[in-house]
Amino acid sequence: MEGVDASNLDLEKVGPQGNAAEVDGFRCSVDELVMKVDQLEQRVNEVEKFYLNASIKQPNTSKNTSSGKHKDKEKHVPGFKKLQLEASRGEAAAAKRMQELMRQFGTILRQITQHKWAWPFMQPVDVEGLGLHDYYEIIDRPMDFSTIKNQMEARDGAGYKHVREIFADVRLVFKNAMKYNDEKSDVHRMAKTLLEKFEEKWLQLLPKVTEEEKRREEEEAEVQLNMQLAQEAAHAKLARDLCNELYEADTHLEELREMVVTRCRKISIEEKRNLGIALTKLSPEDLSKALEIVAQNNPLFPASAEEVELDIDAQSELTLWRLKFFVKDALEVQGKSTSKGDNSNSVNPNISAASKRKKEICDALVKNAKKRNKKPSK
Repeated sequence: MEGVDASNLDLEKVGPQGNAAEVDGFRCSVDELVMKVDQLEQRVNEVEKFYLNASIKQPNTSKNTSSGKHKDKEKHVPGFKKLQLEASRGEAAAAKRMQELMRQFGTILRQITQHKWAWPFMQPVDVEGLGLHDYYEIIDRPMDFSTIKNQMEARDGAGYKHVREIFADVRLVFKNAMKYNDEKSDVHRMAKTLLEKFEEKWLQLLPKVTEEEKRREEEEAEVQLNMQLAQEAAHAKLARDLCNELYEADTHLEELREMVVTRCRKISIEEKRNLGIALTKLSPEDLSKALEIVAQNNPLFPASAEEVELDIDAQSELTLWRLKFFVKDALEVQGKSTSKGDNSNSVNPNISAASKRKKEICDALVKNAKKRNKKPSK
C-alpha cells in the first residue's frame, strides 16, 4: 500500500513500549483498510460486470431504448418487488384472456364433433381391434377428440396453455386420418371435409388470437424493459455509494498516512541521497506514480512534463516518507519480477501475492490521488 509500512516505522515521540503498541495499532488499521478495499473491489467488479453485460445486450434493445416511452420511464423506476407484483398480475390477466379464447374455441370444437361424420374421430383408433399392424409405423403421434377434450379440462397444470395448441391437435386428428387412409376411402373424405369446415371456423377466431398474442408480446417486452431499468437504477445507486465509500477509504488512508508520518523521525541526508538514486532505478510507470506522489503536496509540480527536475531537499517530510515506502515496494516488486525466471522456486508465494495485492492498491490510490480534493456528489 502506498504511503506507509507499519513494520518499518521508527517513532521518536513515544517510548519503546509505546513504539511497539503504536506500530501494532497502525498495522491493524492498515489491515482493516485493505479488507475494506477488497470488499469494495468485489462490489466494483459486480457493477462493472453488470454494465459490461448491458453494453453487450444494448444492440438488441436499441429500438426500445431510443424511444420517448423509454425516456419517460427512466424518470421514475419502481422497485423490484412492485415490478414482480405487477408482472404476476399481468400474467394472471393474460392467462384469463387466453382461457376466454379457449372457451370460444370450445364452441367451434363442439360444432365439429357434433357433425354426423365426426364419429370415427371421437375415440383413439383401436389399432389391435381393427388389425392395423402398421398404424404406428405411419402415424407418429395419434390424436382424437376425447384426448383433446380431457386435456382442455385438465386442472393439474398439464392442460393446454394456448389456443393454438388445441388448434394444432384438432388438425392432427384429421391429418392422421388422411395420411393413413386411402384418398378414395370414406374415412379420408370425411376427415378432409371436416378439416375444411374446421379451418373456416378457425379463421373467424384467428384475428382475436393474433391480437392477444401481440398484446402479450408487448406486455412481456414492457415487463423486461421495466426490470432492466430497475436493475440499471439499482446499480447506478450502488455505483454512487461505492464512489462515496471509496472516497471515505481514501480519506481514511490519507489521515492514517499523515498520522504515521508525524510520528516518524526526519529523513536523514544519507537517506535522501539514497532515495534520489533509487528513483532513477524505477520503471517508467512507477516513476510516473512517484512523481504523482510529489505533485499531491505540490500542485505546481509538473509531474506529467517530459523533463522534470526534482529537488529532494525541497520536499516535505510527508512526501519524502511516502516516496521512501513507495520506492522500496516498487523496487522489491521489480526485483522479484526480474529474478523470477532464474530463481522462481525460492519466492514465497504468499509473500509474492501480498506484495502484488499491496501494489495493486497502491496503483489504485495513486490513480485516485488527483481527485482527493474533489468530494463526489451524493
